[in-house]
Amino acid sequence: MDEHYTTAEAAAQATQWRRLVSAGAAAVTPATVRQWARRGHLAPAGLTPGGHPLYAHADLARAERATRGRALRLVGIPEPPRQ
Repeated sequence: MDEHYTTAEAAAQATQWRRLVSAGAAAVTPATVRQWARRGHLAPAGLTPGGHPLYAHADLARAERATRGRALRLVGIPEPPRQ
């Protein structure tokens, strides 16, 4: 079963991934996750009982990867080469 995250949980998970490649320099905020959704990088996979979006783990990983290069450049870190 695929995990689903609220916006805040998605931001925390994406921050963990980002910090692995940025030596702790880059973070992802809930506002960033909402921007990813608004810009089409991330689509909700469902809703909480309160009507807030839930995001699938795999979709979150794809959105983080798609936006990583620019984010790292903004904090002065060159993106590591893809393997």
